[in-house]
Amino acid sequence: MTDDTLEDINDARTWRADGWTAQVIKNEDDEGWAVSMTRHGEAEPALVGPWTMGRDKKNPKPLDAPAFHTLVKTASEVLRRHEQQLQAQLHQRVVVHVGEQRVEVSLDITPDDDHPSARLSARDAGGALLGEAGVSPAFRLTPTSAAAWAANDYRRPG
Repeated sequence: MTDDTLEDINDARTWRADGWTAQVIKNEDDEGWAVSMTRHGEAEPALVGPWTMGRDKKNPKPLDAPAFHTLVKTASEVLRRHEQQLQAQLHQRVVVHVGEQRVEVSLDITPDDDHPSARLSARDAGGALLGEAGVSPAFRLTPTSAAAWAANDYRRPG
């Protein structure tokens, strides 16, 4: 079966539907329980958090549809924030003034396990390209580094 054809499960400790699996697990850190939320096709859970004890104070509260849907919403939000953070790290921009000219400098990083790369580009207020250069993915784009690059006629930073 592929991840798209996994059958739904509605069990007290495992709930699978809508591309997600919730699994109630023993919390390794203490006496309680935790719940993990894993998106189908992913190796690691998107969310692991504490889970409520049942009435007997020994076993976990059973999963149910409302709890599952709340967990899906929370795990989806965690993934969305993670993707936004990654996007912000890979695509940065600052605006500097060079003389009277407003210049937007962008750093676009291409992640790769073997050969990551990065590119600086500068554009004027009308969007015209003023300069472009390859840089190390570790390059720190700040207003100071952008202004220094512009002052150096957009030559590759040393």
